Amino acid sequence: MNDPKGLPVTPFKTLPDAPKAIKKALRDTRHGRTRTDDYAWLRAANWQAMFKDPTILEADIRAHLEAENAYMKAAMADTEALQKKLVAEMRGRIKEDDSSVPMKEGPYAYGTAFRTGAEQPYFFRIPRDGDFNDESIRETLLDGDLEAKGKAYFDLGGFDQTTDHSRAIWSYDDKGSEFYTLKVRDLETGKDIEDRIENTGGSGVWAPDGKSFFYTEVDDNHRPSKVFHHVIGTKQEDDRLVYEESDPGFFVGIAGSLLDDFITIDIHDHQTSEVRIIPTSNLDAEPALVAARETMVEYDVTEGGDVFYILTNDGGAKDFKIMEAPVNAPGKANWKEVVPHQEGRLILAHTAFARHLVWLERFAGLPRIVIRDRATGEEHAIAFEEEAYSLGLQGAAEYDTDTIRFSYSSMTTPSQLYDYNMATRERTLLKTQEVPSGHNPDDYVTRRIQAKAADGELVPVSIVYRKDTPLDGSAPCLLYGYGAYGISIPASFSTNCLSLVDRGFVYAIAHIRGGKDKGFAWYENGKMMHKKNTFSDFIAAADALVAEGFTSHGKIVAEGGSAGGMLMGAVANMAPEKFVGIIAAVPFVDVLTTMLDDSLPLTPPEWNEWGNPIASEEAYDYIASYSPYDNVGPKPYPAILALAGLTDPRVTYWEPAKWVAKLREATTGTAPVLLRTNMDAGHGGASGRFQRLEEKALEYAFALKVAGKAER
Repeated sequence: MNDPKGLPVTPFKTLPDAPKAIKKALRDTRHGRTRTDDYAWLRAANWQAMFKDPTILEADIRAHLEAENAYMKAAMADTEALQKKLVAEMRGRIKEDDSSVPMKEGPYAYGTAFRTGAEQPYFFRIPRDGDFNDESIRETLLDGDLEAKGKAYFDLGGFDQTTDHSRAIWSYDDKGSEFYTLKVRDLETGKDIEDRIENTGGSGVWAPDGKSFFYTEVDDNHRPSKVFHHVIGTKQEDDRLVYEESDPGFFVGIAGSLLDDFITIDIHDHQTSEVRIIPTSNLDAEPALVAARETMVEYDVTEGGDVFYILTNDGGAKDFKIMEAPVNAPGKANWKEVVPHQEGRLILAHTAFARHLVWLERFAGLPRIVIRDRATGEEHAIAFEEEAYSLGLQGAAEYDTDTIRFSYSSMTTPSQLYDYNMATRERTLLKTQEVPSGHNPDDYVTRRIQAKAADGELVPVSIVYRKDTPLDGSAPCLLYGYGAYGISIPASFSTNCLSLVDRGFVYAIAHIRGGKDKGFAWYENGKMMHKKNTFSDFIAAADALVAEGFTSHGKIVAEGGSAGGMLMGAVANMAPEKFVGIIAAVPFVDVLTTMLDDSLPLTPPEWNEWGNPIASEEAYDYIASYSPYDNVGPKPYPAILALAGLTDPRVTYWEPAKWVAKLREATTGTAPVLLRTNMDAGHGGASGRFQRLEEKALEYAFALKVAGKAER
């Protein structure tokens, strides 16, 4: 919606005065360049402690954030009825008493389910071959709603039972800051024992005898850098330090194996990895190195009986290959190729079973599951015929099996869960996602088009719309993008977006560079000194949607979160006239400042994604040339809704708060810039499943409002 002069026409008719952040100039000089930051004071000096206790947030900062929340609420007040209607619609598409299909393990099958009206799931088990739909045979092991009672925020982390099924580790975060507490539950009594481990990464791995477990500890800067071994009945301070990573640029994780023969310690950043293993036959052994880290070489290990299967890009295998090595001599000198590198076929993950090797790959922009018979070497693939779809490989909880589990969906097809017999190639449909309020796939169309980028590359764009939507440029569009860390956004089924699509929206996903949608090179060409490709790709996707009649520039609402929020900030600066609105969830917009601060949780590990502006003048200048906060200028910005979480350790709340203050000062247009900070949550927003719908309803109401569809 534009007036004759090309300026956006705002549907926000009457607004109170917007909050105006005071200015406190802070100057910073690096590489001979001086920047002035007027809003740096919004970063709390005690942010590390505040993440664990939000009540200690400095009063002036809290007052400013609450003023922003009040302004946002006033701006969106005329959509409150619409928001309630959207929540009801989205909730109506959820089977409230839904259950997963339990995974078989030993004498039981373990699953999760929701009760009608519940915000949190509960964990249960049934006899191995029992009917999971028969609630009378379900043994409730942990009730999330009961544990969350009285808490403004509650997120359940991992749940892992012992080999003898007598105990389980479970975890929770009740601040949103992702510092998880581990507890141990006695599954016979249903009560937690005294053992309690604080400040963990959220999961633990049992030793086979069930008398001890391993876990990662998160430091004050929110970096998982230490692995500890905890013996049941002892205090956390007495736990044995198993491994400590000294490089702040690397994260540490742990995992078990299907055979329970090894504990695996994974050490990685975004481009280099290293694996160490502990045999469960000797829990006190020093972690043994598989292969020493080499810059730009990644590898991942899965156990296959007497061999390890190793997924790696070593030797220039940009799209990865699979090697094998003896478990008693897994060093790189003994790696032998099993699945060769094939350019354009990106192998994403792998797992091994007694008779089969399985991997998930992406070829020609679409996923496939490939099964290899370990004895004969014969391979076959599981694939589907739609233009765009999503596959998920769940595998199995047992090693000696011929049956694995996978999920399938498309933008029009609800999720389907299958068991697949790798020997007979028989698929068994276990469950189809129910949409209680009704869904007819034939009412919708899913398409994939190719947008021509500035440098000639073709950017896939996945699209869904109702059959009766006119394709003459009159339809509004929500265009979603991410484009970072090699993450591919699947063309999967979303019940939520139907609330827009059923109101005449075209819903589109731009598979831009920075993800791995078209192979590893697609990622490389959207990171570091090629980051601007991500932004121009998204703009090209918008242009292609217009050129093919799906929408017009005055009707596109852009949406992205986290690193996708950086994308939103960049395109707002680069091409504000092409979007009627922008939704930026927990947006990483103050890129240069954050990458210059190595005390922040993610900064050192992120230098391989964005560049290190502390050490490199070239990186400094390049980041400065696109960092959204640094490039805000006098121009008519479209309406913007920014969303933040007070205890977010990934994108700290002050980034969107500073960005909004600067945008509001700079814009020459009349469209408002809104900020909503969830004062009880972190990076993922609200923790309850229906609470999350309220946040999504706000986003969609904003999109409908700026697109002129709010009356519906």
